[in-house]
Amino acid sequence: MIRNLVLLCALVSLAVFGLGCGGKKVPMTASTSVPAAAGHAEIGSDRNGNTTIDLKVHHLAKPESLTPPATGYVVWIQPSGQAPQNQGQLQVNGNLDGEYKTNTSYKKFDLFVTAENNLHASNPSGPEIMRQQVSR
Repeated sequence: MIRNLVLLCALVSLAVFGLGCGGKKVPMTASTSVPAAAGHAEIGSDRNGNTTIDLKVHHLAKPESLTPPATGYVVWIQPSGQAPQNQGQLQVNGNLDGEYKTNTSYKKFDLFVTAENNLHASNPSGPEIMRQQVSR
């Protein structure tokens, strides 16, 4: 009976705490060119040890409304000492909110968003909108 209770408590703990992979929320620092923009990234890990990223932004202007206008927003990961890597487009809805989820094998990197005309660019060329250094 006590053994079953201990086992049940252990299973509940695993369910509540996500198998020990607990995440953390890191604020994104907005550029002075978009002072109303706000966001954070929820950083965690998956069962393979990769870093999970759930980027959420608010009050981000439609890219075509920027000066100069842009086609869209691109999410970048830049590991220490390496070139930035295009992760894909961050879509902004009519409420000026957006969310982008991805995984990476890196444990320490810069996460940032730029306004770009080429959404498939291999290097950032547009203005930086927000950034944060991430380590787990």
